[in-house]
Amino acid sequence: MTSEARRAAEQAARQSYGKLIAFLAARFRDVPAAEDALSDAITAALATWPERGIPDNPEAWLLVSAKRNLLRRIRHENVKTAARERIMMAFDEAEERMNADNPIFPDERLKLLFVCTHPALDRSAHTPLMLQTVLAIDAATIAKAFLVSPQAMSQRLVRAKIKIRDANIPFVVPDRSLLPDRLESVLSAIYAAYGLGWDGVDGETGKQGNLADEAIWLGRTLLATLPEEPEAAGLLSLMLYSESRRGARRDVNGQYVPLDQQDTALWDTEMIVEADKLLRLAGTFDRLGPFQCQAAIQSVHADRRRSGVTDWTVLAKLYDALVLMKPTVGARVSHAAVTGRVQGPAAGLRHLNQMAERDINSYQPYWAVRAHLLAEVEDTKEAVAAYQMAIGLSESNVIRDWLQKKLIAL
Repeated sequence: MTSEARRAAEQAARQSYGKLIAFLAARFRDVPAAEDALSDAITAALATWPERGIPDNPEAWLLVSAKRNLLRRIRHENVKTAARERIMMAFDEAEERMNADNPIFPDERLKLLFVCTHPALDRSAHTPLMLQTVLAIDAATIAKAFLVSPQAMSQRLVRAKIKIRDANIPFVVPDRSLLPDRLESVLSAIYAAYGLGWDGVDGETGKQGNLADEAIWLGRTLLATLPEEPEAAGLLSLMLYSESRRGARRDVNGQYVPLDQQDTALWDTEMIVEADKLLRLAGTFDRLGPFQCQAAIQSVHADRRRSGVTDWTVLAKLYDALVLMKPTVGARVSHAAVTGRVQGPAAGLRHLNQMAERDINSYQPYWAVRAHLLAEVEDTKEAVAAYQMAIGLSESNVIRDWLQKKLIAL
């Protein structure tokens, strides 16, 4: 019973963290306080559930416990009477909802997402803040993804949360007139979450394995809120194309399988069909953006299921467009890889050689692509060095094993 209760507490915390933080923070207007209250509630669950049994509604138990923690904090701090009354009313409403026959409470993660990407906050904090508050990713993992030290990332996140509280940033989806300036950060944050979850497919952590699903949920919610925003449709399409290949990324022995070698029969046809529809929908608005372009790139790969071949020339043209729209490190490395496929490895290497050293030193895909292209031009010494860099930078065991085999073969 003890281990079962612990698993139940951990699962409830993992599945409901963002939803609970959003609900609590929207009413208390203090993200760190909401996080502390929920953390204490989770700790209490781990201590009491093994003794008293798992509650019928674990999510409700955590909400009520966190609410009580916040109320104790209110009593001990100098909170204005009006604010205290407003908070008490909100929490009374929450407890009524949770005690009802069909206990539900509103999912306000989209509001929290817009709070995390508010223009009053430093832009560099937008995506990391969303990853931590909405999806419960720890600062160390976020720091690795953004190539900064854990200490620097923790400080960045703390400053942003204090700013939310002190600036009294409202927990609302902004007015439509303000959305164009806010939407890019929200889209990027959701896709960053999907990227961490996608990387987690090759890892061992259950939390990362759920991130892709959470990001897709956020993408669906955003599109439902903004049905005429083509980039929202493009982002969801992009994630669904990628997710459709989840079952084909490893062979029967658990070994990594590159995209162009995957068995297309293992791809999820229904997901591809939905992604196709979303990409066509985005195209009807005649406003092309980088997420639509990336979705179009994935649609070319998905078309191999029908045609049996990959049109690399079309891919090269789409990457030309993507790099013009949004020249990220990832886009430029992928552009170089496809260019090497179409125009020859020397042309791909020329693209890689134009990239700044600070951008590529710790970027594993750069070294993997470079190693492949150097091997193609038979520069074995440099290819070996690049493979060793790529292997050293790999977080995934299966990717590392695949690269090791490439190195041994070379």
